[in-house]
Amino acid sequence: MVVWRVPEPVPPTGHGLKYRLVYVVDGERIVGYDNERGKGDHRHARASEEPYAFESVDRLLADFLADVNRERSS
Repeated sequence: MVVWRVPEPVPPTGHGLKYRLVYVVDGERIVGYDNERGKGDHRHARASEEPYAFESVDRLLADFLADVNRERSS
């Protein structure tokens, strides 16, 4: 997990944070959250990708950990 403050928002996001959180098993990304330039805030769940509604760092961490725990228990 890496979250850092940037001088200006990463388009198309409106907040001043850049982040990447990833849960990898045997070299495969199982869960990931990031805000890549041009894509904005989004999450990965195995092979799928969908937009993510970023609210705060606390919420981001909670959502990521909930997804990881859900994957670990399945």
